[in-house]
Amino acid sequence: MKTIRGAITSENTIEGIKEATVELLSTILSENRISQDEILFANFSATKDINKAYPAKFARECLNFSNVPMMCYQEMDVAGSLKKCIRVQIVTTSDIEEIKHIYLKGASSLRPDLSKK
Repeated sequence: MKTIRGAITSENTIEGIKEATVELLSTILSENRISQDEILFANFSATKDINKAYPAKFARECLNFSNVPMMCYQEMDVAGSLKKCIRVQIVTTSDIEEIKHIYLKGASSLRPDLSKK
């Protein structure tokens, strides 16, 4: 069992959340060479300023995560923290040797050592 982390910033619109979720998950799947069938579950969190839609909805609708158990949570509201951020933690059965955690757009500031340029 392996865990992959990722984050992306998004506009607080339905379309913005959809685009950000699909981009983040597609990049995680591609970079780590895993399929939906290998995902045990996914947990999403979003900052309090992301409230127009659930990221899990777009994982199901756009990426066929229909059989993946998912939960969405509100991120802790820490003073000075990154705004408009969606995070994901994916647990997979894949035997990948080198996990590639994905941090896109403004979220690259969270982990510059892991950020995709």
